[in-house]
This record gives sequence, structure tokens and C-alpha cells, in this order.
Amino acid sequence: MFETVLVANRGEIAVRVIRTLRSMGVRSVAVYSDADADARHVREADTAVRIGPAPAAESYLSVERLLEAAARTGAQAVHPGYGFLAENAGFARACEEAGLVFIGPPADAIALMGDKIRAKETVKAAGVPVVPGSSGSGLTDGQLADAARDIGVPVLLKPSAGGGGKGMRLVRDASALADEIAAARREARASFGDDTLLVERWIDRPRHIEIQVLADGHGGVVHLGERECSLQRRHQKIIEEAPSVLLDEETRAAMGEAAVQAARSCGYRGAGTVEFIVPGNDPSSYYFMEMNTRLQVEHPVTELITGLDLVEWQLRVAAGEPLAFGQDDIRLTGHAVEARVCAEDPARGFLPSGGTVLRLREPQGDGVRTDSGLSEGTEVGSLYDPMLSKVIAYGPDRATALRRLRAALAETVTLGVRTNAGFLRRLLAHPAVVSGELDTGLVEREVTGLVADEVPAEAYAAAALLRQASLRRPADGPGWADPFAAADGWRMG
Repeated sequence: MFETVLVANRGEIAVRVIRTLRSMGVRSVAVYSDADADARHVREADTAVRIGPAPAAESYLSVERLLEAAARTGAQAVHPGYGFLAENAGFARACEEAGLVFIGPPADAIALMGDKIRAKETVKAAGVPVVPGSSGSGLTDGQLADAARDIGVPVLLKPSAGGGGKGMRLVRDASALADEIAAARREARASFGDDTLLVERWIDRPRHIEIQVLADGHGGVVHLGERECSLQRRHQKIIEEAPSVLLDEETRAAMGEAAVQAARSCGYRGAGTVEFIVPGNDPSSYYFMEMNTRLQVEHPVTELITGLDLVEWQLRVAAGEPLAFGQDDIRLTGHAVEARVCAEDPARGFLPSGGTVLRLREPQGDGVRTDSGLSEGTEVGSLYDPMLSKVIAYGPDRATALRRLRAALAETVTLGVRTNAGFLRRLLAHPAVVSGELDTGLVEREVTGLVADEVPAEAYAAAALLRQASLRRPADGPGWADPFAAADGWRMG
């Protein structure tokens, strides 16, 4: 096992990785930009190294500075977390060339699965079902339009090099294809430096179900069940759960085997996730979407239902150990649901928010886990991803897990920074969510009813005045008296 590992990330995932490193007796090295000099991950690591100014391009995305920090601290391995350089094949190769172990898949696997066209061709050859469409490389606008007409609208235009929903266009009218292709290319070029597109058949009201895989360097590959990630807003996941209520045991086993074959097809090693799109009315007809060659944000729900620490197994596999279990040893027990708490204001169209965390309360225990990068005094800005924490609840069944998560979100306090916690609570209480009737468009259809009216300024003013009165000791009394209990003849109306 490694003696020292550098965590090339920040926020809650850096804190999460450091926690496992500490439990394994491995020395942790944090890195930080000027904006994060007093961040929680910096304080919790065994040592920390400044890598540059606040902009990510000059700090967390600087391969040169990260490698310098690893050399200076004697790190033997680098854990990329997720985001930033986690799925950057160039960074993985640079680590290897510097004599560092990259705690993730081989660079070639990252590059292959990062190219959506090559990825589809590769897994299709391995017998994994893919969405009908055109995945030829370098299609012209005219060829894309012809392919879309052959498939039949509605179709989805997707950047080959991208992710996170950027550059994706749903086209329901064939006459709009030319304009939508041009718009998708512009966004793909701006976001990824590559405007190559593919076109796929659109599945109405689909469900997003992904399979967690774990592979060692000795030929062992297992899947750890599925996660349901259908609750999304603008193609970004906001609620995830495991297992999915949609799948029966036969379909679960078939999808798991398909994910294992996808991992084998690219020579995968480490923890990865194979994403499928599934028609809600026909779960047996699942299709490969893409493979995320990293630890997923939503990995805690899998940890809770399997009892495995995925970060620990990332480390063990990277250190050359074989998996200590086979597929028949994996048991899924209970149900887990995760909510992503973000610095955003639902009442203002989910605009990013910021400020200083003046008071913090994060629930733990009684079936609840919070993975967070926050502490009181944390300055939340707009330079980095707005996700602040993840609140995860576990129970013997789905109803219990949902109830515990709603209660935990009600207890979550980040005074000084507006978050989406209230929005998440209302979403979890929506009848369709409670019944498990999910699809990727549900949140967008119901968003208006899920956003609470803003509390009027007068209410805050009245609360402040009442609080001020409660702190003032009356001159002729022993302490505070409830002003509403005074018999002064005042009446409403």
C-alpha cells in the first residue's frame, strides 16, 4: 500500500478521500488555490501545498503544479477525485511518466471512453446494446441531418467529446435540424474544443440507470448493482438512489453483465460507472450511453447498500491488489438515497449563490450520512462547482430512506449561503417520486410547483425585531418576557 497520496481536488470529494486515507493509515496531501487556503480539506489533510491563484486553470487544472506538489511531498500516487482532471487522459499519462500511480483507469481507457463515438463502437462490438443512431466519426452537417431523418425524429444531438449535458440538443422537428446542428457544434466547440457530433434516437420519458463496476489488474471485474439517476435538472443529476425500483432481478443481472463487458472491452481498472438509458415502459430494452471513468459523485448510495468503501478499493486496486470478492459475494441490502446540496437559489431560476457560511448544521447518524467540504466561515464563491455537500439516507426499504432524507434536509443549515435544500425536500415529497414513477424530464415538468415563494422582507424584519427584543433584559424584570403574552389590550383587526 502507498505511504503518501496526493488528492488532486478540493471540496467534499477531497474530504471524502482524505477520510479513507486516514482510516488506512496513508499520509494525505491536499492541494489548494488561494481561494481555498483555509478550506476544510486543507485542514483535514496531513499536509497541504499551495498550487496557485484562485482560477482553476492556474491551480486545480495545472498538471505541472500538481506534479510539482507530488514531488515536493514525496507522494507515490495521485487520487483525482471527480471533476477537474479526473477524466483527463493526458493527466493520467503525465502521472505515470512522473513515476506516480494514477488512482484510476489506464490513460488509454480514459481516452477511449471519453470519445463517445469510439466508446459506442467498442462496447457494441462487445455485445452491449447501444441506442440506435449514427456514430460515424467526422460526419458533416448534411450527413448528420440525413442520419437523423433515417432514424426518425425525435432525435438527440450529442457532442462526442463532452458530458454534463453541454451541447446536447433534442430535435423534434426535422425542419429545425440545420439550426440545431449548428448550435450544438458551437457549444461543443466552446466547451470541449471539439465540435464532432453524433445523433441518437430520442426515447421519450426515459430513465437514467447506471451500473457501478470495479475492476482489478488481474482480470477480475464485478458490478455492484445499479443506481437510479433519473431525477435531473438540465441534464444534471440532483437525486440518486440505489437500487432502482424499476428493475427486476433478471434485468438487473443482465444490465450488470453488460456493464462488466463494457469495462472489459476497454481494459478497465479501478472504479467506474456504465450509464444506460432505459425506456420506463420497457426496462428490458436498455441502451449504453457512456462510461464515466472515475469515481461518481453518487458513489455513497452504492457504498451503503453493499457495505464496501469504494475509495478504499480504488486504492487497493491501484496498489496492485486483486479484488477480495467475486460477483457471487456481492449482496445488495436495504435502500439508499442521496441529495446534492448546491449553492443556488431556486426562487431566482437556480442562479448560483455565494457568501460566508455563518452557521452550519449537517445531519449525521440514525441512517444519515453527510459528505461535505463545508465548515463555519467557509467562503462560497462562483469560481468552482456549486455543489456544497451530499446528504445520504439509508433504510431497510425505500420509504424509510426517503423519510430519513427529507428529515435530514430539514435539519441541514447553511446560514449565509442560499441553497437548494428546500427544493430537494419538496421534490422528495412529490407523489411521482414517492411512488417511484420517475423519468429524466420529471423535474423540468414540475419545477414551477417545486419552487417555494420567496419569504417577504417584512417577515425577516419582524423576526429580527422579535429576536432583538428577546435579547434585551427589561429594566424592571428578571429576564425576557414574551411580548405576545402581555395583556396590553392589543387586538388584531
